Amino acid sequence: MAGIGHITQDWEPVVVRKKAPNAAAKKDEKAVNAARRAGAEIETLKKSTAGTNKAASSSTSLNTRKLDDETENLSHDRVPTELKKAIMQARMDKKLTQSQLAQMINEKPQVIQEYESGKAIPNQQIITKLERTLGTKLRGKK
Repeated sequence: MAGIGHITQDWEPVVVRKKAPNAAAKKDEKAVNAARRAGAEIETLKKSTAGTNKAASSSTSLNTRKLDDETENLSHDRVPTELKKAIMQARMDKKLTQSQLAQMINEKPQVIQEYESGKAIPNQQIITKLERTLGTKLRGKK
């Protein structure tokens, strides 16, 4: 082995590191708590529509000034007295409870209660269902 010469090792240290955490991992509760324990600075932001099903376009931006300038008090139409009395009378003639009538037209009992108390906002589809089920005309001239 006299002819081989001087043998050296050419080894360089190799450092293996984990890759930096991505955005989702940074928001993880464990990562945030670890950063708090380490004393790192933590920034928190609250998004205005976070966790809701509201579209960005549903905010009041277009008509806000128009609504602010409006001086007239506006209110929804309510069930007229004649209609609520007609519904109540037709229901009594058929010997039905509010719950039974609601079940027959596939609505909640609260809907019938609101119509008979005059608090409901009239819906033509519901009135049509009531007319069909009660067998009487509730709208217009009798």
